Amino acid sequence: MRRRVEGLVTVNAIAGTHVVFLAMDMDRKDATGLMGFAIQREDKIEKEVTWLRGNKSFNIARKGTALNDYSSLDNPFQAFQWADYTAKPDYNYEYTVYPMFGKPGKLTQGKGTTVAVKTETPEGKPHSVYFNRAAISSQAYVKRFGLVDPLKVGQEALDWLTRELLPGLLAFIERAKDSSFSLHAAIYEAHLDEPLKALSDARKRKAKVHLIYGAKPADDITKLNTKAIRDANLKGIAIPRKKAKLAHNKFIVLSRNDKPIAVWTGSTNWSTNAVYGQLNVGHVVEDADLAKQFLAYWTELKDDPDADSEKEWIDQNNPIDPDKPAKDGEYLFSPHSGRIPFDWLISIANTAKAGLFMTFPFGIVKDFRAEVYDKNDDILRYAMLEMYVNGGNAKSRKEATDDTIRIRRFPNVGMALGSYIKVPTIDGWIKERGGIGTHVNWVHTKFMLVDPLGDAPIVVTGSANWSLSSINVNDENLVVIKGSKRVADIYFGEFMRIFAHYRFREAIAIHLEKHGSLDDWTPQDLFDTPGKWVPQHYKKGSEYALRRLYFAGA
Repeated sequence: MRRRVEGLVTVNAIAGTHVVFLAMDMDRKDATGLMGFAIQREDKIEKEVTWLRGNKSFNIARKGTALNDYSSLDNPFQAFQWADYTAKPDYNYEYTVYPMFGKPGKLTQGKGTTVAVKTETPEGKPHSVYFNRAAISSQAYVKRFGLVDPLKVGQEALDWLTRELLPGLLAFIERAKDSSFSLHAAIYEAHLDEPLKALSDARKRKAKVHLIYGAKPADDITKLNTKAIRDANLKGIAIPRKKAKLAHNKFIVLSRNDKPIAVWTGSTNWSTNAVYGQLNVGHVVEDADLAKQFLAYWTELKDDPDADSEKEWIDQNNPIDPDKPAKDGEYLFSPHSGRIPFDWLISIANTAKAGLFMTFPFGIVKDFRAEVYDKNDDILRYAMLEMYVNGGNAKSRKEATDDTIRIRRFPNVGMALGSYIKVPTIDGWIKERGGIGTHVNWVHTKFMLVDPLGDAPIVVTGSANWSLSSINVNDENLVVIKGSKRVADIYFGEFMRIFAHYRFREAIAIHLEKHGSLDDWTPQDLFDTPGKWVPQHYKKGSEYALRRLYFAGA
């Protein structure tokens, strides 16, 4: 949900499931001498009052390394946006934002503005959305479980990392209660014990179960899939997808009495890395018509067609009209022939009037860079990258990297890049594991948010990596959700949660590259001079001003 309350400080709150994002705004004259914002949270369920905390402090308050945190009452946030990443689903909270004046050690509170919100639940109709915490939560993980591999800690650590993602997946499979139900799954990596066992248990309940899995010849994932499926006694109902370049789907269709009723989709493979490490999402759509189309796609895939046959079927059964705006519930299956569907995705991104937010596991391909992000205008364009570029020769990789770095310097473009930090309190347990995933360590989601804070948000989510090969080579799927503020709020909160941590990682990585240690790293210092940090947030066209105006809903 979102709620905007005006006052000396205007506060715009956007509440997802685990994130409450707060955007502040003030008249310029009222912000004279502003030292920052102190934010108090009242938990209406557990009757607990706390002050939100951050990593930055005034010089006089600094203790130890920059990895400490400080109460915003004494070290206010010198930013017009902040977020609470410790919120719980379906909880009532009140946040009071106080403008702080004075000087370090002698701060005074201005009149506060209180905004009440209720966080969303992962489950809903027609959409349920399940995110894991992901490896970027490693700092919080270390505080709870120490520098120990979660597989060694045990179930408590695994449950904490997966959050609602694995339980949501298992609950979807468990809906197949008896012989009246059927499950049709198409999964690229299918070697995690729990969902395979859930399929096996569904069969014991007499449900009809079918699984297509990635089986590219001589591939390591194929070997893992084959063994896990055999060990789960599912070989008889499992169909190897051998002829696809990459059988990259991750969906399940639930039917009752042979009538499709719901589909699970998203970015989540059935692997330890996907469920506990990389950022992933599972998305359930309770829509019979959409589920029917996914089942038809599954039925086409089950005979392991070659690329030409598959493209012919998809071109005919999933035509994309580039001249028509995307509709709610519209879907995209791959592989298509040609690039019309790819250009259609670019056109959806370009409908953004105020804000665009996308995740790119393998860098921003040239078309999206040139046609979507290479624009210095008043539209905020955020991108979260696992890496600058994937594949190609050294020259092309350098060109793509340089081009992306050039674009990210625009004031309206915000980017954050995944970084592996070899510091025990940040990536200690990840270091022990030797990384998180195959090809992807941090962000594996593939979603697009178009004007997510507006009245008509668009969310595009699924398995495709925003590349031409995702559209005309691989087995993929994407779904368009239009007009659902609830879905947009959940995705937006998770995007900003990961984006903030990525920026933090980048700052550490840059310092370590230059200095080799964090001994002299002091990015936590707040401005001691009253109001010194404020002017850049009101400078027309600056990145700070663009963010202030967009997020606060001005």
